[in-house]
Amino acid sequence: MSSPLPLHSRWATDNARGLDLSGQGHERILDPHRPDLEALDLDHNRLTALPDWIGALAGLRFLSAYHNDLVDPPDGLTGLTRLEVLNLSANRLVDLGHGLDHHTALRLLDVGHNPLVSLPVALGANTGLEYLYASDGRLTALPDSLSQLTRLTYLNLADNHLASLPEWIGDLRALVELRVSGNRLTHLPEELGRLSGLRELHAVNNQLESLPVAVGRLGRLRVLGLQANQITDLPEALGELTALTDLDLRFNALARLPESFGGLHALRRLDLRANALMTLPPALAELPNLERLDLRWNPLTAVPGWVAELEARGCAVLR
Repeated sequence: MSSPLPLHSRWATDNARGLDLSGQGHERILDPHRPDLEALDLDHNRLTALPDWIGALAGLRFLSAYHNDLVDPPDGLTGLTRLEVLNLSANRLVDLGHGLDHHTALRLLDVGHNPLVSLPVALGANTGLEYLYASDGRLTALPDSLSQLTRLTYLNLADNHLASLPEWIGDLRALVELRVSGNRLTHLPEELGRLSGLRELHAVNNQLESLPVAVGRLGRLRVLGLQANQITDLPEALGELTALTDLDLRFNALARLPESFGGLHALRRLDLRANALMTLPPALAELPNLERLDLRWNPLTAVPGWVAELEARGCAVLR
């Protein structure tokens, strides 16, 4: 039985069936005649296309070509049915071609830091995928076929050009972490509330004006990053996030906080910097685990007396 496959490039160096050709400045790599290869590291070279001979490595499980000059889509990978990890990040790929369909063994795909304008429809056929990195591209939409990635636990779509998230995002019920920061989102879909296992949601630096009421159904959420949006009001349902430990609301336009904040019993860090808050709800004094409360750059008319009580019990209050 084969050993578990680590999700990093050192496996190519440490494993007898691995070959590390990284960091050598190659523009072209000749066939090493190693049909037994399970791991191949081509990071930090000058390749504009993957070598043709890779397509014949039927036992390949790990392939990394991070930080090259790839412009040609990886169409020659169709026969690599055992491939588990594919890292093509930090290249010059505009599209991914037709070589990434039906890789049912694929667990991790990293195509971030490429000028990708789209993701292929065929990507949805990789139903074993658990980690998908597609950050720092030019994506304006997502193919509906991605709704089939029901084993996906991590999805990074940060720093693209997305104006909205599809309703089918709620079908990705295995998601634990979702990163959509640095896009052009004006709202989050109500279907987000179906992601009952979600623990981290990062939606920093968008154009959000509000949150869906369904956010209250994310009962396992621990980290919620909403920095640098245009949020003016928060739903009372936010107070139902009883597992939340970190809430970042700085650089928004909040004029009030809901009384339901008193239900955030696990909250440790609350960042309210640079909003429009003139008053604070007494419910904040009821947060038993609060360690840090940042109130700076708000037009508070007065600092409530209970703030001193928070400080007395060890909470760092910045004001």
